[in-house]
Amino acid sequence: MFLLAAGRVTHVRIDGPVAAIPLILLHSLGTSAEVWDAQAQALAGPFRVIRPDFRGHGLTAAADGPYSIDDLAVDALAVLDALHIDAAHVAGLSLGGMVAQTMAHRAPDRVLSLLLVDTAMTIPPAQGWVDRAALVRADGLGAIADAVMARWVTPGFLGDPAAQGLRTMLLRTSPEAYALAAEAIGRADLTAHTSALQVTATVIVGALDESTPLASAQAMATALQASLTVLPGVAHIPTIEAPDAVTAAMRAHLVPPVINIFESGLVIRRRVLGAAHVERSMAQATAMDIDFQHFATEVAWGAVWTRPGLSLRERSMLVVALLAGLGHHEELRLHLNATRNTGATPADVTEVLLHVAAYAGIPAANSAVRLAKEILGEKNE
Repeated sequence: MFLLAAGRVTHVRIDGPVAAIPLILLHSLGTSAEVWDAQAQALAGPFRVIRPDFRGHGLTAAADGPYSIDDLAVDALAVLDALHIDAAHVAGLSLGGMVAQTMAHRAPDRVLSLLLVDTAMTIPPAQGWVDRAALVRADGLGAIADAVMARWVTPGFLGDPAAQGLRTMLLRTSPEAYALAAEAIGRADLTAHTSALQVTATVIVGALDESTPLASAQAMATALQASLTVLPGVAHIPTIEAPDAVTAAMRAHLVPPVINIFESGLVIRRRVLGAAHVERSMAQATAMDIDFQHFATEVAWGAVWTRPGLSLRERSMLVVALLAGLGHHEELRLHLNATRNTGATPADVTEVLLHVAAYAGIPAANSAVRLAKEILGEKNE
């Protein structure tokens, strides 16, 4: 899709339900959103995966320069604004990783965590980036394609169709956009800002990466007090060369083992029912029902709603059907209101209640339809 973000039309790929946890993936210099295809496919569902193309990359139009890493971070934050997303997990590959670090510096409350893949706080030498930009402006991206590919993937992977796809991404990039972004990398030194960040982070690096080598990854991990995952036998673009290994490292970061099932349930309960409702319920709890509150949060929300396999929308529709069929109207009212947070639409509710009528009886469905019309009808006519 194309979004108008901060006055700029940006191409964005979005996978996963609207109510899922947001995860924005930022690509590297000379590639596009497709460099994250495998990870987007694997993670969409529990996450709403958002992949913008940078200026002059992929299907996003080029922009006049010069511009900086900070400008690209503003672009990425504007994409979140356009999608009405308050905060997201942010993953960045190479250039995208520098943009991710800068997003966390500019707007720390909007970055849930950082996943930094084959990137660094600074990528010297600065003059090398100036020289590369000049060469691309003079002779086009074909002049550097062989040298770039030799650093992006290992020699044995160059003949793979995925490597040919990478080369195509590079050659289809706007030469001027590539040059401007290269110059932005050359000017950037994020060391001070990144060292001051207070954010959960994981650093991932290919063991054979020459562009942002292991030493740079270690320095960044130390600055962030982050975990470091080294992928053996791969170079600078492991999302393509070792997609399963990258996905596994990302999943380990994004979906840690549940240590406190109550806290896990409370997070999803707030997301579905709304933080204000949950906080009000917890504040009004007395000695008579506080144990019940904990029991329901752990069993229903922590053990069931957090399971993989079904989206929040699908779980929401199931709960509406069950509550309608059983005639639990107080709880049904609560979960009909919650459909606004789960992505279940009034059309979805209509289909659910038709099934209730067929399998639980017309009287049960009739009462539920009246309640649904009261709660959802007026705002969606």
